[in-house]
Amino acid sequence: MASHEIRARLIALRDELDTLAAASEQSSEIVELDQSRVGRLSRMDALQAQAMAQATVERRKIMLRKISAALTRIDNGNYGVCQSCDEPIPKRRLEFDPTASLCVQCAEKKEQ
Repeated sequence: MASHEIRARLIALRDELDTLAAASEQSSEIVELDQSRVGRLSRMDALQAQAMAQATVERRKIMLRKISAALTRIDNGNYGVCQSCDEPIPKRRLEFDPTASLCVQCAEKKEQ
């Protein structure tokens, strides 16, 4: 896959995440405290939904940072090179995850 194709894929992914962020912004707002309007179980459900929405926002932010970093690596000419061992990242890994910055071996070491 050529770098312009990868760039286009990353930009499309970034735009999709931005669209999802705008659409789900309301679900992470503060939960109403008025117990007379919302029952205890409904409030617990609302708090759980809020926590899940906030976790989704955090995951989205992390992914946007990864996309930005991958675009920077493309601009700098070092996209597809492991940031740890300087070996090429396998093409299939980059096709699966275009934001990958580590080869499989280095990623496994980091997880341990």
